[in-house]
Amino acid sequence: MAGIPAKAKAAQSPGRIPLWVLAAGFWTIVLAAALVKRVDFQNFDRVATFGITFASIVIEALPFILIGSLVSAAMAVYVPDRFFSRMSKLPQAVQVPGAALAGFAFPVCECGSVPVGRRLVMNGLTPAAALGFMFAAPVLNPVVLASTWVAFGGGINGLEMTAGRAGLGFLVAMAAGLAVSRGGGNVLRVDDAGAAGVHDHHHDHSHAPALEGTPWRIRFGDYLGHVATDLLFMARFLVLGAAVSALMQTFIPQQAIGTVAGTFLLGSLTLMGMAFILSLCSEADAFVAVSFTAFPRSSQLAFLVFGPILDTKLAALYGATFRSSFVPRLLVVTVPMILVGTAIFGLVTG
Repeated sequence: MAGIPAKAKAAQSPGRIPLWVLAAGFWTIVLAAALVKRVDFQNFDRVATFGITFASIVIEALPFILIGSLVSAAMAVYVPDRFFSRMSKLPQAVQVPGAALAGFAFPVCECGSVPVGRRLVMNGLTPAAALGFMFAAPVLNPVVLASTWVAFGGGINGLEMTAGRAGLGFLVAMAAGLAVSRGGGNVLRVDDAGAAGVHDHHHDHSHAPALEGTPWRIRFGDYLGHVATDLLFMARFLVLGAAVSALMQTFIPQQAIGTVAGTFLLGSLTLMGMAFILSLCSEADAFVAVSFTAFPRSSQLAFLVFGPILDTKLAALYGATFRSSFVPRLLVVTVPMILVGTAIFGLVTG
């Protein structure tokens, strides 16, 4: 190991999850979900409803979580910082929409986008553009858009939801980036040397620069480690979200849900709160959103746009990375925009 750079050695985190643990956990979830779906619960109607709903959400969403983990890990390991920093040479008026649209070409999950956004700020990109990319990537991610289309049944219905999510997510990401960075100055919580709070997070995607120039075996090993960590991290939130969704449909009186869901703006606010609490990965959240059948599609769209921008795990990451005014400013901009945008979506699509 003498010929391996010190940074590359550091990148091989001893705390990474072994692949056999990942495989065992993954197949346990698949087999358990398949078993629950096949068991005959004829005498237990509510248990049957819960089991079928839970299993359907998990089985449909798992392939997209796997694809998202593969893509996100490749972004973390193989795409160098200098690729993004070239955008800092563009005029500022072009940087913000350009960086937001780059989320489609460079898909990262919401957790991975935080350290990427931090690095872009530190590498000289306009803070508004860096934050625009950070907010847009988890929504414009092609894996996310594909999963949204599939979750909502494909066809025109799926296309409307996918277009609504991409369009509103893009506008909200740009507006949030501009608003949060307004006033100039450094948006980061601490200076370059001290902004390492996010590095301790187990879902970190900031190793790519350290691995440049290292042997391909080491980089591939780090890639597999990222895939394993991401997949296990996102799968547990998927299971939680599927369980909560199934419980709501099974045990909560539908009249109570219908009253909330049918109230103007209250349904959207309710699902935005659910998105914040559940902290789902954006590659799988559409399968949970579509299961909230009592809520109109406009409220489901609010769930899909708000969740990738702010949830409980992101709030912790934002607090460790950016200044204290970051989250309040983000809420002031995103909540009204999403409510207005989803209301317009509901009027247009019927």
